[in-house]
Formats: sequence, C-alpha cells, structure tokens
Amino acid sequence: MRRFFFILAFVLAFGLFSCRTEQKTITVWTDKAEMASYIELFNVESHDVKAVIVYKDALATSLPPAKDEKRPDIIIGSLLQNSLTKKNFITLDSILGEKNKKGELKKNRLDKDGFYNSLLDYGKFNSRQYLLPVSFNLPIMIFSNENKGAISDKYTLELEEIKEISAKFNAKNKNGMYSKMGFAPSWNANFIYTAVKMNGADFRETLNSIVWNDSALEMEIEYMKDWTKKTNTSTTAEQDFSFKYLYTPSYKQISSGRCLFSYSTTDEFFSLAPEQIQDTDFRWLTKEEMIFAEDDITTAGIYRKSRRKSESKEFLLWLLNSENQKRLLDRSQTMNLGTKTFGICNGFSAVKTVNERYFPTYYKNLIGNLPGESSIQSPFALPPRWNSLKNRVIIPYISEATRTEEGKKIQTIEERLNAWSKQFN
Repeated sequence: MRRFFFILAFVLAFGLFSCRTEQKTITVWTDKAEMASYIELFNVESHDVKAVIVYKDALATSLPPAKDEKRPDIIIGSLLQNSLTKKNFITLDSILGEKNKKGELKKNRLDKDGFYNSLLDYGKFNSRQYLLPVSFNLPIMIFSNENKGAISDKYTLELEEIKEISAKFNAKNKNGMYSKMGFAPSWNANFIYTAVKMNGADFRETLNSIVWNDSALEMEIEYMKDWTKKTNTSTTAEQDFSFKYLYTPSYKQISSGRCLFSYSTTDEFFSLAPEQIQDTDFRWLTKEEMIFAEDDITTAGIYRKSRRKSESKEFLLWLLNSENQKRLLDRSQTMNLGTKTFGICNGFSAVKTVNERYFPTYYKNLIGNLPGESSIQSPFALPPRWNSLKNRVIIPYISEATRTEEGKKIQTIEERLNAWSKQFN
C-alpha cells in the first residue's frame, strides 16, 4: 500500500518536472501516504499551480528544514500542534469565513462553521488559527452481531457498562478455567491508555517534556486493576485466555464466540474489507457522552518561510472543499484503496457535511450512527516526539501498573521519562 503511494509520488514529481513549460509549484510535506493520490488529482485539474509531494515519516520532528533541504510550502500531518506551531506556520484566519443570512460565503473562504468546533480550536494558538483540521479518528468497541442483544444502548458504551456486560458473558469449564471472557483491559494496552485519557490523565506538552494529572492517572490504574480482579480473576488469567483463544485479528476474535468485545479505532476498523466486518457492529467508547479523539489528528498549515503562500492557500481551499473530498472518496474506491485506508487521510473528515452526506455511502456501519459534533473532545497539544514517548514510556508504564500480581516493583513514569529523554540530549 505505502510502496504504491511512494511510486505514485515519484512518477508524479518526475512528470511534473519533465514538462517543457515551466509552471509554479508548491511542495507539500506530509506523513500521510494518501496525499499522493490527492495531489495527483489536484494536478490534473486546471490550477495555476502544481503540487509536489515529499513524504516525511517523522514529519513533526522534521521542522525546521535542514539548511540544504528544499523548504516546504504546505505541511499536512499529525502532531503539528505544539510549542513550535507559531514559529513554523502562518495564521490562516484570512481563509476562514462565515455565511451571511442568505447562506452565502465570500469567495476563497472556508466556512468556519463547517468544521467540528473542537477540532478547529485544536489548531489555534493564542486564539489565532495556525492549523486547519483535516481528519481525525475515534475509539470504538466492536462486537459480533450475534451478541447485539446484550448491549442496550444503540450508539455508545462507557467503561462501567463494558465491565458489567463482560462479567455476565464470562464462563468457566469444569476445570475452573475460563472458556469465555467478555473483555479484559490487559488485552489491549491502547484501551488502557484511552481509558486513562478519558478519565482525566491529561497528558500534554510543557516546554520540552510532558505533564499529566497524576492523581487521575493512578485512580484509573486502580480502577483497571479492580476490574480485572472482580471480573476476570487476575491479569494472568486474562493473558492465559488471550494466549489460548485470541490469536486471530480482532474482528475474528469476536466472531469466535469466545469473547464479547474487542477494542479498536475507526481507522483500524473501517479500513477492513466489507466482507470482513459484515457480521460486526460497534459502539463509540465514551465518557459522559464525550468521545475522545485519537492523538494523531491530521492538520494542515502553511510554512512561515514559504514563497508560495497564496498558491498554498489555493491548495488548502481545494483540499478542504466538501465536493472535492467526495471526489477523493470516489477516487479511493475506484482505485481499490478504500479497503486499506479509511475516509479522508485515513480518518473521518474534519468537514462535517462530508461525514454526514458521503461517509455512510461507503461505510454502511455508519448509517444512523455518526458522532455528534458536541461529543468530540480533542486532545491537548503534545510534543513532536509523542509517538515515541507514548510507546516507550506511557504504554509500558500503564501496562505494568495495571497488572494485579503483587510484589514486583516497577519503574515510575518519571524514571522512564528520564531514561527516554537521554537519547535526545
């Protein structure tokens, strides 16, 4: 999949520079492989400018460009909202507008009310709009249609409900071993991370490090341990069951009848082929009706030192137009990319009407079950190296801290953070 996009991007760039007639070009830095297809579509249309893609796997840590490197004009990717945002990007307030009483919008403007408000706020710095949201993903709990009757709410699930429903599903054989287990926190460390985030851990950037609500974090860790003890006996029992029965992908685990729930995210779930999830349903994982967006919200901005600012604005206006995004969705389906990536830049569109009008056409599970604007909660600003920090510090800590076995001393977050930080000093 990604290899295809790289080849496409190379062909695109080669074809562009081999043209005899010189034309204005803009350079797009991105960590989203899907952008290669989008840029190809942009380039075949009648625009005064053409776009060239540069893929950056570690996009958030690639700024500013190296001295001998061609500077970008547009930057599109995740984890761009941090303490360096204002330094790297220009303000984009000038391309946002509001419709008048006749429902009309000024030319060369994006409807500010057309975006999810919390996502738009995510791209602000000191009340100025430096980044525009492009796409986002949400946490879900998936289950087999055979077990739909066990779940009362048609749209959402909260942690306590998952715990209670899962306990009723549990069963043991004559030897006292679990033959069925509804759900276990230890099966998925990302589930535990999402749970602590939902319950006020509030991981966020500060200077060159992070801060968090320690009391809320420890309270949720104790909640997870209590869940395991009262529902599934122990972490060892959960892991033994997982090793014995849950060795297949999550969508197959729930169809086996051995477990009730599996944790997932919208990009993981909806990138599966329709036949893989035809007997599967989902509920939004919520906290008091709030759904917490995944940390890697995709945003777009114009690099402060770009020499093609007006042309870059033209591209953003095109990319975030709802009708153009419908064409991008159509294109993904035509090129058979829709079964490997989800929606726009592998997520829900940040433009509300795109999700409401078009997504249910391509993703049948979303018919009548789209997230409401007021329910979406954006993450805090996080450091550029957040993925590394999360996977090497936060996830290992909460995975060990939520185990029910006593007696083993584990490293604190602070100790792990210090060890992780040394590799960059």
